[in-house]
Amino acid sequence: MSRVCELTGKGPMTGNNVSHAKNRTRRRFLPNLNDVTLQSELLGRGVKLRISASALRTVDHRGGLDAFLAKAKDADLSANALKIKKELAKAQAAQA
Repeated sequence: MSRVCELTGKGPMTGNNVSHAKNRTRRRFLPNLNDVTLQSELLGRGVKLRISASALRTVDHRGGLDAFLAKAKDADLSANALKIKKELAKAQAAQA
């Protein structure tokens, strides 16, 4: 399972562990990923995603999954999130 946020594209970063004696060894900073089920109002069902904690706060701030995906860039989204975004666009077109 990849350690990448499905909505923002955040992944592992690299850096150094620095000891008291200033010895440096390489390390990885992993994103804070959580498995969550977000409710889509247009689709009328829940969607399971693996997203970072900061992405979860952003989804809440923007007013839900539907609003977040409408503004999100396609380059940042995973294949699963792109599929959901297309389903939302189709549902919104059918509703109008």
